[in-house]
Amino acid sequence: MSSKTFDRETLLDLTVNGIPLGIMVFFVIAYAFVNPFGWNDLVSTLQFSIIIVTALLLSILTYFAGKAISEAEAEMEAAE
Repeated sequence: MSSKTFDRETLLDLTVNGIPLGIMVFFVIAYAFVNPFGWNDLVSTLQFSIIIVTALLLSILTYFAGKAISEAEAEMEAAE
């Protein structure tokens, strides 16, 4: 197992998940401050819940994917 968390190549691989995560964070902030559709307790809470839960799950998935990539690269380097 690698002593570093993620190296440069692993971070580049994980950028694929970072872009949608940034988009979700942008929309949470935009809808929290601008609120173009007004506030309806049920709809707005559901909207924020879906976006925030999806962003949290994506960040957890990204962490475990990075961990798996790092471990696989370490195993390949050890085998050589």
